Amino acid sequence: MLDPLPRLPRDLTVALALVTAASGAAACTDLDDYSTTASKQYVGCVVPATFVRAGVSSTAQMCLTLDADHLQTAPGAITSNDGWFQSTPLRPIPQLWNDPLSTLSFGEGRIRNLVYMVTPQPNGSADGGSPSAGGDVTVVVSLMQGGDSVEVRLLRGAPPVAGTDAGSSPASNVFALFPLSLKKGGCASLSPTACVPDAQ
Repeated sequence: MLDPLPRLPRDLTVALALVTAASGAAACTDLDDYSTTASKQYVGCVVPATFVRAGVSSTAQMCLTLDADHLQTAPGAITSNDGWFQSTPLRPIPQLWNDPLSTLSFGEGRIRNLVYMVTPQPNGSADGGSPSAGGDVTVVVSLMQGGDSVEVRLLRGAPPVAGTDAGSSPASNVFALFPLSLKKGGCASLSPTACVPDAQ
């Protein structure tokens, strides 16, 4: 009768399981497909409905460049047709990558959700006043299934609670959703009239 195989120490077993799981996840999802090139970038119009939009013009258009090889260091930049952003870098939060929030998951069809910060341009224009007045904006980039589309959400502040003086002013409250698709000359196609209803 053959001797039983020696048992691996528990710590080593757990470590091997984690490595195997990580390798499997990497194999299933190739994030390189989401990187933009010099000729193709993600572009699209804001969802104009007021129940998912605040502080951003209903005709806002956005372009996103993305480098999937550097998501934790230099992920890319956003540009908008309203002057809010002009090749504005997405700034990673170093501590986030060591926190469970880096595994944020919501809804179906989203391969990965990434959280960054951006600083609006001081000369930009938007509904409710200057975007730079309220400080940095949180950006959530969702990589959608297929590799040719993403969602970008802008979040900042919140309206004051009714009946109190606390909270931010309505002008600094920002919430906007941009469904973007990979297109040739995406950033070059930004236009003040591209997202006007009659122009679509």
